[in-house]
Amino acid sequence: MSHDPSPPYRPPTYGTPQYQPSTYGTPPYQPEPRNASAPYAPYDPTPTPTPRRAPRRDPLGHHSDLRVLRSAYRWQRRTATLTALGYFTLFLILSAYAPGFMTGTATGGLPTGLLLALLQLPVTWLAIALYEHTARRHVDPLADRIREEAALDARREARR
Repeated sequence: MSHDPSPPYRPPTYGTPQYQPSTYGTPPYQPEPRNASAPYAPYDPTPTPTPRRAPRRDPLGHHSDLRVLRSAYRWQRRTATLTALGYFTLFLILSAYAPGFMTGTATGGLPTGLLLALLQLPVTWLAIALYEHTARRHVDPLADRIREEAALDARREARR
């Protein structure tokens, strides 16, 4: 039978003067006391009020118009890109998997593959026109409004 020289474990009693803080530090939810003789002050999560007046609306960086502008610009890019790349991909797939269709003749003895290849230029122009149209109709008005609000914010900030 072996004899253990250490004394039996007794849990610390909290709130009594005999309690000493652990040498391992306190858990993250309890602030470390400054010294053993200082009274423990609980953490107060309420923020101190600021004397400045809060802005009337959110600053421009958190404004919902920026999210709307990014979304409109994203749709604009996707629409124009998918128009041009979609037609080009269709042409490549037809060239690879439908050679009989591509070598067939269209009107005037022109091969269908050559006709579809010549149509790539107008389709690219259509994608550019679509990009310009969506920019003028959706993206540019949003960008102009955000630009005006940013200038107004800058003037307000300069007056302070």
